[in-house]
Amino acid sequence: MVAKNQWTEIAQERILMKKTHTSFPQLKYPSLRDKGFRDPVQWLTGKALDDGAEGLWRIHDKIYDFTSFMNNHPGGVEWLELSKGTDITEAFESHHINPATEKLLTKYYLREAMKPRNSPFTFKDDGFYRTLKRAAHEELKKLPKYASREANVITDGLFVTLLCSSSLASWVTNYSLAVFWYVVASASLALLTVACHNFIHRRTNWRMYLFNMSLWSYRDFRISHVLSHHLYTNTLMDAELSTLEPFLIYNPRVNKPLHARIGFVTQYAIFPLLFLINFFKRFLSVVLWQGSFNSHLRWHDAIGLTLPLIMWLTSAASVAHVIYTWLCINCTGSLLFFLIAVNAAHHHPDAMKDGDEPRNETVDWGEHQVEALLDRKDVNRNSFAVMTLFGDHALHHMFPTLDHTVLKYLHPIFLKVCKQYQTNYRSSTQFELAIGQIKETMRTTFKTYEERKNHAYYKD
Repeated sequence: MVAKNQWTEIAQERILMKKTHTSFPQLKYPSLRDKGFRDPVQWLTGKALDDGAEGLWRIHDKIYDFTSFMNNHPGGVEWLELSKGTDITEAFESHHINPATEKLLTKYYLREAMKPRNSPFTFKDDGFYRTLKRAAHEELKKLPKYASREANVITDGLFVTLLCSSSLASWVTNYSLAVFWYVVASASLALLTVACHNFIHRRTNWRMYLFNMSLWSYRDFRISHVLSHHLYTNTLMDAELSTLEPFLIYNPRVNKPLHARIGFVTQYAIFPLLFLINFFKRFLSVVLWQGSFNSHLRWHDAIGLTLPLIMWLTSAASVAHVIYTWLCINCTGSLLFFLIAVNAAHHHPDAMKDGDEPRNETVDWGEHQVEALLDRKDVNRNSFAVMTLFGDHALHHMFPTLDHTVLKYLHPIFLKVCKQYQTNYRSSTQFELAIGQIKETMRTTFKTYEERKNHAYYKD
């Protein structure tokens, strides 16, 4: 550990040079991070340049060829299709809880990798994360038979509510009733999009496509959220942060511009448009990023357009009125979704960001995930809140492929292993996270590990 003034000087020098990660100087600055359109396909392209996967799949220091296995992958072919040419160590470790999965790798092994891993994270057998994973694997055997049914009911209910309220918003002629149904539809769209996030992490399933009712692409989200944010949380490899720059800068920076320091205000002008922006960005990326049509667009990108079609077919309103009402619902839903997201766990001064001092130069992956968030006790108590407000966030980052409504059963063993390894797990409230998000947006100073550790709100 270094003194605060010394760390600030070191971190600022690394930021200005843009040659390495700020908190992890052994890693090169991510290729293409600040270039072009910053779309998910571009992020994958840049990652492939840095990972030393030799055009195949890399896990730890070994190269594998899963080409013959792709169509047999239990999680669906898309995961291997998207990750080809990259280091998938973090994804493999966190997406496969059963230790027997590792034995299957020998069949697809080719050779040792020629370059060291471009990641600061470790997965030692006696480390925090693998110890937790082994304990979780045993605990999952005791789950109630229908433990995940709640998630399906909540998601399906929100979908039906969205369809009905959207149609009513365009159909009723009474102004007060129209506004009421518009509000219900907007909230339903936002909460449905959050709830579908639960299914995007998992094997291919029909509910993940409901995410596209927002006009956003679940496939893009699998890259920016699952393969980027979840695996490299709050680092320079986190695409959910880099995509918003330079308009919103959540990483602490000494020379953060004024518009970024008041991002908790300017976000209200940006967030309503992000669903639409993500939709049109996919089309523009084909031209501006010189990507292939097939790499950016899929049939399911049109799912979001079925909502205005249903609204028109079920109402006597004009096309212009339906489109206007639908755009209002989409923009308000977008605002609500992103307000939920930025106040969920990671944007708080006590959550580690790029620029803050890590516990060690190389750190257990699970310990970093705990360092990069604060949990919310009040949200975690209710299954509906967990599904629609990104609840049980710490455990969700530990085991992203598990259904959200299953995570509560793992909380006791999670706390036990955190205590065993003296991991800096912190639990707060939704109100504190909302206040913390404002403070984090304005933050221009870096924190040492000791400062983060000593500023916890509640300890479970």
